Amino acid sequence: MTSDSFSSLPISSAQIANLDSLGYKQMTAIQAQGLPHVLEGKDLIAKAKTGSGKTATFGIGLLERINPRFFGAQALVLCPTRELADQVGKELRKLARSTPNIKLVLLCGGKPFAAQKGSLEHGAHIIVGTPGRIQDHLSRGTLTLAGVQTLVLDEADRMLDMGFADVINEIIEQTPKTRQTLLFSATYPGTIKKMCASILNDPVTVSVESEHAESVIEQTFYQVKDHQRNKALLSLFEHYQPETTVVFCHTKIQCDEVARFLHNHHIEALAIHGDLEQRERDQVLVRFANHSCSVLVATDVAARGLDIKALQAVINFELPRDPDIYVHRIGRTGRAGETGIALSLFTEQEHLRVKAIESYQNKPCVCAQLEFLQANPGLTLQSPMVTIQLDAGRKNKIRPGDLLGALTGDAGLSGSQIGKIDIFDISSYVAVERSALNKVLNYFANGKVKGRSVRARQVTDSI
Repeated sequence: MTSDSFSSLPISSAQIANLDSLGYKQMTAIQAQGLPHVLEGKDLIAKAKTGSGKTATFGIGLLERINPRFFGAQALVLCPTRELADQVGKELRKLARSTPNIKLVLLCGGKPFAAQKGSLEHGAHIIVGTPGRIQDHLSRGTLTLAGVQTLVLDEADRMLDMGFADVINEIIEQTPKTRQTLLFSATYPGTIKKMCASILNDPVTVSVESEHAESVIEQTFYQVKDHQRNKALLSLFEHYQPETTVVFCHTKIQCDEVARFLHNHHIEALAIHGDLEQRERDQVLVRFANHSCSVLVATDVAARGLDIKALQAVINFELPRDPDIYVHRIGRTGRAGETGIALSLFTEQEHLRVKAIESYQNKPCVCAQLEFLQANPGLTLQSPMVTIQLDAGRKNKIRPGDLLGALTGDAGLSGSQIGKIDIFDISSYVAVERSALNKVLNYFANGKVKGRSVRARQVTDSI
């Protein structure tokens, strides 16, 4: 028995067996540091980046305190975005398999209020949601937090960046003073320190080092004049030709402009920011995750909580003022044993930001000159897949296996030609090889899925 073994924790044998079945062999750094305190009922401040295993850190703890026989909200998890809330909800449901009859309800914007109200009327043990929708339910009397024992603020820094401070305080005021509060944040600015002082009781603080090994992420900085950023960005793509890239911008307008510029230069790019409608946001995320779009241009807030796997490159179109945010940005590449590249543009006026990053990482930044990059005019970066949207989803009892069976059976595609399948309430998305697009559309024009005709269309850029 070692200190990083889940069996060393005072949790049920059923949960230990469940963790083993889920592939949780050893605790991550944040779990080893934080879980013992969480299980002791202490308040916690945890500084940890996405992908560090923080969901299990608070998930295992809050599940140990749930009384399945009492159908009232006993745990509340606040997340900045619907995407993160979805991820957290899925992970908590897996962790709850060892405890019978646990009900979790997801309360996020972009979903019908009436359906959520109906779920709450039947009782729920765990509530996961975004501050705005949680506040909406509280104001309408469809949710009560009087029985909450554990409050979790996940990615608290982003929630404050998004302007949720007042809403969060209003929500917290409706929870018991005796609750346990667990706050997780990738960065720790002054606003977070102020919040911690007001809502936590004698908290324990743990921090997981968020620096990255030089061998994992190759970091290179390029000095440019402000009016040269677009041209410099194009030079980076021409030289490195990454298959999957996130370009970070400061503003929503900048995101749209950069995505449009890349698109006009034959590089598939989509922008994601807070002004997108939920349907548009869903489609952007689906396309990037299923490899039918090569480049995502995002703000820090919009990118937070995204489940991005095998990301080859991160490009900072403009350096953030906080070196903590820089490290968090580039940490999205070089994961799961892969290597990645982080490329940053900065002007002479932003040189102090480079110095701050050097100080934070305790090593000099590697600067290179754009003129030494290999030019490749006329480069086209096109994803290997395209996305098909179908007008049938979960409410039509459609499952991934149904679509896979139809495409590999009647439509005659091979399994290797079909990528990720995403099922939503009233629609579904299927990634297929670009060469198979017409074959798939022709099939759905005449064929059926589970005995019903399904309309299909290619999801295309709206830039």
